[in-house]
Amino acid sequence: MVDAKEYFEYTPGVLRAYVKPAHFDALSFTLQPVFERKMGVKFIWGEVLELTVGDGDGEKQAKIKPIFSPTIDTVSFDYAVICAGCNFGPFHDFGESLWFPTIHAKAIASEKNSWRHIDERFIEGRRRHILEEYDVLKQLNDNKAKILVVGAGFIGVEWATEIEHYFPEIELSIVDGLPRPLGPLPEAAAEYCDEYMAAAGIHQHYSTFFEPKKQEFWDKIKLSDIGADDVKKAELAKNKLWKQYVCIGVKASNYFMPKETLSEKGPGGGGWIHMNRYLQVTNKPDPGEKEGKVWGDGSVFAVGDCNYGCIGNPPNANGTGGWLLPPIPKISYPGEEQALHACVNLKIFDSLKYRDSAWCQSCCGPSTMKPTWWPWGAGMFATSLGPHDACFVLAANENKTSGFMVNWWLPAAIQKEIIETTKVDEMKDNCIGILIWHFVHHTPCNCWGRGPCCPCQCCPCC
Repeated sequence: MVDAKEYFEYTPGVLRAYVKPAHFDALSFTLQPVFERKMGVKFIWGEVLELTVGDGDGEKQAKIKPIFSPTIDTVSFDYAVICAGCNFGPFHDFGESLWFPTIHAKAIASEKNSWRHIDERFIEGRRRHILEEYDVLKQLNDNKAKILVVGAGFIGVEWATEIEHYFPEIELSIVDGLPRPLGPLPEAAAEYCDEYMAAAGIHQHYSTFFEPKKQEFWDKIKLSDIGADDVKKAELAKNKLWKQYVCIGVKASNYFMPKETLSEKGPGGGGWIHMNRYLQVTNKPDPGEKEGKVWGDGSVFAVGDCNYGCIGNPPNANGTGGWLLPPIPKISYPGEEQALHACVNLKIFDSLKYRDSAWCQSCCGPSTMKPTWWPWGAGMFATSLGPHDACFVLAANENKTSGFMVNWWLPAAIQKEIIETTKVDEMKDNCIGILIWHFVHHTPCNCWGRGPCCPCQCCPCC
C-alpha cells in the first residue's frame, strides 16, 4: 500500500471539522499501525511518480518518492489497483481545495499553492490547516461578515448549513446555476433543503452562474461588496472581512499515469483513467469504440474517483451510441464497491493466467472475469443540514430528479453519524465496523442499480 499522506481521513465528514476542529480526531488516524500491525500489509509513505507496464510479460514497476528519502525507489509488482481518488477544486490547476489535503509534489511546489507553509502529508499539518481555517471563520463571525458559497450541490448545502449553525453571526449566501439546490436529486430533497436554508436565513440565488470577474454577477445576487477586485480592495480598506468558498466539481490528480490512459474530457478538464467493464486500465478508446485497448497485460485496475466513471458516450439524437456503463457519482460507496469487483477480477485473472483455464472452468469457478455494474449504493446521498438535521436519498441514478427521500430530520442526522462512526471503525480494521460494512458490499441481492439480481451471478439468468 502506497499513500502520499500518513493518515486516513473520512472525506464526507471533513466539512464539520472546519467548524468544529475537535471532530477531526473522529475522522482520522495514522495508517502505518493499522496496515502493518493489524492487517499485515506493507505500508510505504510516499508518492507514486510513475507507473510503467511492459507488453505481455514485460516488467511492471512503480517509481515511488518516499517521504524521508532524497532518492526515488523502484518497486516491482505483479498486479496493481489504483485507488488514488481525486481533488475538489476544478478552477485550480491542481484541484486545490479545503476538502482534500494538498499532498502531491507538483501541487506542493507550485507557486499557486495557497498554503505552502503547511505540509498536509503529515496529520499534524492537516490539523494545523483545519485550525487556521476555523480561526478565519471565527474572525468573520466576530465581524458579522458575509460569505458566499458557490454551488448548491450536497457539498455546498452542507458547508453553508454547517457554517450557519456554528457561526450564526455570519451572513450567508449560496448561488448555483441550476434552478434549485441538490442538482439532479429528487424534488422532495431539494424542497426540504430549500426550506431549511430559508428558515436559517441563508440567502439563496439559483439560475445564477458564478462569474467572479464580472460586477454584474455580484450586483445580481446583491453582494457587490464582497466580489470584484476593485470592490474587494475598497472593502478591505474599511476593515470589513469577506470570503467565498467554491463547492462545485472535481478534478483529476492522476499525474503518475501515462497520457495514453487518461481522458481528454470529463469533469475538471479531463485526466481521468480509462477503464473497461472489468475495471482494467485501458488506452483511450478509438473513435466509435466504447472501450479502449487494455493497457499493458491487463494487470492494472482503476477503481473509485480516479477513473473516468463511465464507459461509452451519451446516446446520440439518431439513437446510436449509448452508455456501456452510465456515469457513476464520485462518492465513497461506488469506490468501495468497485474495489471489491476489482479484487474478484484480479483473482480470476491470476487463476486463468497461471492455471489451466479448461480445468478452472470445469471444476473451480468462472472462466472469464465479471463485468462491473452501476452499484445500487451509488444512488444513496446523505446530506447534512447542520448537526441536528439531514435528509437521505435512496435509489437515485444518472437521470435527473430520480430517487426518493426516505429519511429526514433527526433520524437522518443520527443515521449519518452512525455511518461515519462505523465506517471509520471499519477502516481501523476493528470488529464492529467490519461486521457492519462487510454485508453492505456482500448483499444477497441487488434491489436496484444495474447489477445482476444475484451479485454472485450463480443464477443462470445472470
